[in-house]
Amino acid sequence: MKSYKVLLVDDDIEICQMIKKALDPENIETLTISTGREARNVINSQAFDLIILDIMLDDTDGFQLLKKIQAEDIEIPVIFLSGKQQDYDKILALGMGADDYITKPFSMSVLIAKIKAHLRRSDKIKELQTSSRKITKAPFVLNIDTYQLFKDGEEIFLSSKEIMLMKFFMENPNRVFTKEQLYEKVWNNTIIDNNSIMVYIRHLRKKIEDDSKNPEYIQTVWGIGYKFNI
Repeated sequence: MKSYKVLLVDDDIEICQMIKKALDPENIETLTISTGREARNVINSQAFDLIILDIMLDDTDGFQLLKKIQAEDIEIPVIFLSGKQQDYDKILALGMGADDYITKPFSMSVLIAKIKAHLRRSDKIKELQTSSRKITKAPFVLNIDTYQLFKDGEEIFLSSKEIMLMKFFMENPNRVFTKEQLYEKVWNNTIIDNNSIMVYIRHLRKKIEDDSKNPEYIQTVWGIGYKFNI
């Protein structure tokens, strides 16, 4: 079971103890902080999966802490837990970027359910962000961040233009493109140079095909153009 770490910023010691006790069985570690000053220090020095903020603190307010979190480019869910029940405060908090607003007194079971829901959503977003950096079309994997191509786990070294062409093919598998379309879509250039396209295709085949003279992946569709066959 995956474990999480939550920062709870509230000067009500009793509430902090209750929440911490309720989250422990859920495999959620809770660090409780009572002042904005302490919160700013731990936010800079520790990593958290979710933050719960009270609005009214002795030395600051939750809105200022939210600004601090955003200024540090910390992208984690933030839940406001406050005795302030006016719509104005709820709208302000959500408008500033908070993910949820729960008023006191509150249901502990509802709070836990919301915390778990935000953690699940955050996990999914992280997974999507990670997966979106790679294009996988077996046996090929293209790392978008590093522009590295791998075939069956082995790196294939390509030039920048070959990478661009391979990226386009992997994003559009099993579709036929004319030379003109490839030149326009890959290089954003409508000036047609059929010879250049043919040269890049030939070089790319030599690097990714087992037999470049009988290509399995980059296939010629006679009279039309090429397609990436997967």
